[in-house]
Amino acid sequence: MFAASFRTKVLAPVIMVMALLVAVTVFVVNYLVTKQFFAEAKDNLATANNYFLNSQQIHQNDLLLRFGNLPNQPLYRALFLVGHDSPTLEKNFLDFLNERGVDTVFYSTDATNIIASETRDPAISTAAFQTAAASAVKQALHGQQAVGTVRAGEQLFDVVSIPVDVDGNVIGALTIGSKIGNADAQEFSQLTHAQIALLAGGHVVASSLSSPDANGQFFSLFKTFSSAADDPLASAQAITLDDKHYYGMAGKFESLNGDNSLGYVLLSSYENSQLALQKTKQILLAVSFLSILFGAAVIWFLINRVTRPLRELRDSAEAVGRGDFSRRVPVRSKDECGELAVAFNHMTENVRQSRAQLEKTVETLKGTQEQLIQSEKLSAVGEFVAGVAHELNNPLAAVMGFSEILKDTDVGEQPKRYLEMIFKSAQRCQKIVQSLLSFARRHAPERKPVSVNKLVEAVLEIVAYPLRTSNIEVVTKFDPKLPVVMADEHQLQQVFLNIVNNARQALETHQQQSGGRIKITTETCEPNVRVIIQDNGPGISEENLRRIFDPFFTTKEVGKGTGLGLSLCYGMIKEHGGNIKPSSRPGEGATFIIELPIAYDFGDAIETLPASVAGTIDPREGAGKNVLVIDDEEAILQMVHDGLARSGYRVDTIADGEAALQRLKKQAYDVVFCDWKMPGLNGRQVYERLRESNPGLCRRVIFITGDVINEQMQKFLEVEKRPCLAKPFKLAELRDVIKSVLPAA
Repeated sequence: MFAASFRTKVLAPVIMVMALLVAVTVFVVNYLVTKQFFAEAKDNLATANNYFLNSQQIHQNDLLLRFGNLPNQPLYRALFLVGHDSPTLEKNFLDFLNERGVDTVFYSTDATNIIASETRDPAISTAAFQTAAASAVKQALHGQQAVGTVRAGEQLFDVVSIPVDVDGNVIGALTIGSKIGNADAQEFSQLTHAQIALLAGGHVVASSLSSPDANGQFFSLFKTFSSAADDPLASAQAITLDDKHYYGMAGKFESLNGDNSLGYVLLSSYENSQLALQKTKQILLAVSFLSILFGAAVIWFLINRVTRPLRELRDSAEAVGRGDFSRRVPVRSKDECGELAVAFNHMTENVRQSRAQLEKTVETLKGTQEQLIQSEKLSAVGEFVAGVAHELNNPLAAVMGFSEILKDTDVGEQPKRYLEMIFKSAQRCQKIVQSLLSFARRHAPERKPVSVNKLVEAVLEIVAYPLRTSNIEVVTKFDPKLPVVMADEHQLQQVFLNIVNNARQALETHQQQSGGRIKITTETCEPNVRVIIQDNGPGISEENLRRIFDPFFTTKEVGKGTGLGLSLCYGMIKEHGGNIKPSSRPGEGATFIIELPIAYDFGDAIETLPASVAGTIDPREGAGKNVLVIDDEEAILQMVHDGLARSGYRVDTIADGEAALQRLKKQAYDVVFCDWKMPGLNGRQVYERLRESNPGLCRRVIFITGDVINEQMQKFLEVEKRPCLAKPFKLAELRDVIKSVLPAA
């Protein structure tokens, strides 16, 4: 079905729905008409049943009225009084039967003493009738008239038994019987248009149907119907006899003997209605079939007309898919198909134009791809620089520490000046390394209070060498009371570095006799902190100034710029709720003004410019205090040992974490310095092992590291509340952190 054509997909469901509607219609018509047949047949049965019962009652009452006074007539009274003359009675009984239209009569003085009897039909068994009427005779001998229905052999009779009374004494009983036969059944059928079968003792004694096969089924129907319910109509149901359809019910006679086998079956035929219904269904099915064929043909024709534009659209789409953009779909109407054809033609024209534009864009993307490759190379170089910078921290720590130790020894003035220069150079290297590490590392965005002055200084440390070698002077004018801002320091550092690098590259290409100059100013401009970066380079044209923040826009040569730097800077500043505004004129340099919202939630917090750290050495400061230093760098171990020993501390050094744990089991220490990264057990593993064996000493563990404290390490330090010194560090910082730990012990 899913692989069929659109015409088939439409036509098949329509034909199925039409066929289903025809089937439902035929079913509903058949159900309703059949229900109506049964209702009419049931009404006919009720009418026929009432008629039959009333006729039976009238016939019995008629017998009683006709013969109830017979014994009092002079002729019969004399006969009953004269010695019970049987021959005379029988002769009169024969005349009586011929005159009165009854079938049998007998006179008896008690239930067993039959004086005289006579029958009009020799087939009637007198003895059987006398036996069947015994209960009526007994009732008459007791002075009461009796009337009812009895079975004599395989025949039914309406019986009336009349007491013969002489001077108040009952001397006998006159019993008369009227046979119920086929003539009565036929008369009933003609009057009620219903069929009847009279049953007695399991046999059909009279029936309006002459079929022997039908008569054979009446007794079983009588048992089924008469036992179903007390109400004869409640047991009515549809039956089939001799391939004809009837609605039937059954009833029982009120027998004088209490014989439950006496009854009748009534049938109401709905054969003609059934035949009419079948003919109607055949006509309906034939008309429906022709209607479905005609409807299918009309729908097929309409679908062909409707789908013609779609086929033309398909052919045109295939042509366009092959690259033939000159193909157009003819517009044949103003309906939806016509609108679709117009839209397709417009689309084809747009695709043609887009393809031409795409070819130009592909050429542009090729250049962009080369720029991105260069960017990836720079990113890899950044990772390499980060690793190198991390490795430099350890020797820098040793250089700074030993130079600081030597400065405090008794050497000449000239060596002291050299040591001071070594120390300052090492400090400068420290700042450069820290800036490189901070910039090269990838960080998840994190907003916190940030000092803008410190960020700018860190950026200038990174680019100090290329600025100096390019003969570019940097002038700074920082507001010492500049408020903090809520920002991601790494993103802001990237923004400042990008703008300063752009200024440097512009100045390098614009050679001046007096050299280039970059001026950086920070100031407060409520409600923002403002950073102004100016250069005296060639400036930016008005046309390019409007596009400098567009992605991939660059005025540099291919391979020397990606065109993404200022676009990223613009997005980062906007994300911080700030603004970045460029201004420039050709030949007058360029100015970038960056504004960031002040973090008012931190009250009056302001930035403070870093001050120099100084301190004096107290030889008794560490008296009696034992310190263990764990680090895999021999120079660091020696430097920390000598630096703390000058302040009176007793210092042991170990280069292996496992050996340090063994030493801690044997000897007590007041403070433990542990490097974060070491071969074998690292600092965290040493700490966790120590927490199991000596939890009290864990509160006096101080970590040292040459790497930038990452997020995972920061969480660990916050949870454990442990201090950490970043390499390289000053000896004063080493002593201060010991003082902060020991009181807590």
